This record gives sequence, C-alpha cells and structure tokens, in this order.
Amino acid sequence: MRNRLFILLLLGALWVLPSCRHTIVYSDFMSIDSNKWHIDSVAHFDYAIEDTSSAYQMLLYIRHTELYPYQNMWLFVNDGFTCDTIEFYLADDRGQWLGNKHHGFIEMPVLWEEAKQFPDTGVYHISVQQGMRDSLLRGVTDVGIEIVKKSER
Repeated sequence: MRNRLFILLLLGALWVLPSCRHTIVYSDFMSIDSNKWHIDSVAHFDYAIEDTSSAYQMLLYIRHTELYPYQNMWLFVNDGFTCDTIEFYLADDRGQWLGNKHHGFIEMPVLWEEAKQFPDTGVYHISVQQGMRDSLLRGVTDVGIEIVKKSER
C-alpha cells in the first residue's frame, strides 16, 4: 500500500513540475571597474522580445564581495516606460550575506517584475544605476539582468 501511494505521489509530482516552463530570453552582466560603482555609472542592457503573448519575469543581479559596506542596496531602474526605485537586502540582521556564494563573490538575484507583458516585439532597453549615498560604492563587482519567459506547458 505504501509503495502505491509513493508511486502515485511521484507520478503526480512529475506531471505537475513540467507544467510551467521557464526559458531564459536574455542574460547579461556589466562588470564594475575596480569593484567600485560610481554613482554616475549606469549599466545599460538592450534585449529583443519576439513573443508578446507570454509573460516575462524580470530579475536584477548584484554580484559583490564581502567588502560591500551595507546590509541593503538601492537601485534606480529605468525601462523607458517607468523609473523604479528598488531597495533590497544583501545581508540579514546578523550580517550574514544572502544570495549565492561562489569563490569569494556573492550573487544576489532580485525580482523586479513577476509577469511583465510587452506591447510590441522589438528591442527594449533597461538602465540600472546605484542609488546609495556613496558616490563610489565599493565591493560591487557586477550588475546584471535576466529575462525569463514564462510559458504554460
């Protein structure tokens, strides 16, 4: 009886998991010179959208070292339609870094938009600028974006 239940649960999970597929449409990073992001330095990203019937997940990525001096970060994100101010945390209340750690770097994904719809096909543009009070924000190595097409099965 237990084996049947296990098999039914496993088959149900295998049926449900592929029901939503995600395809990366665009992914790119801009390196920050000397790991110091100047307040006037803007990261620019151009990407093409070919399918307007799908929704897209928009992610921002910050890569930094342990030299980053703050718990949080503010970004100004402009997509040509709106200019958003985004705050997110890179460390918890105890100072432990959040995100994925790789070889001395910490990569933090930040969900910017969950289900963006594009009105037309073509090339779109996003710019990202740091919005901290420091004119030279140390410890930041890269800033990037990832656009993921969310499609039903």
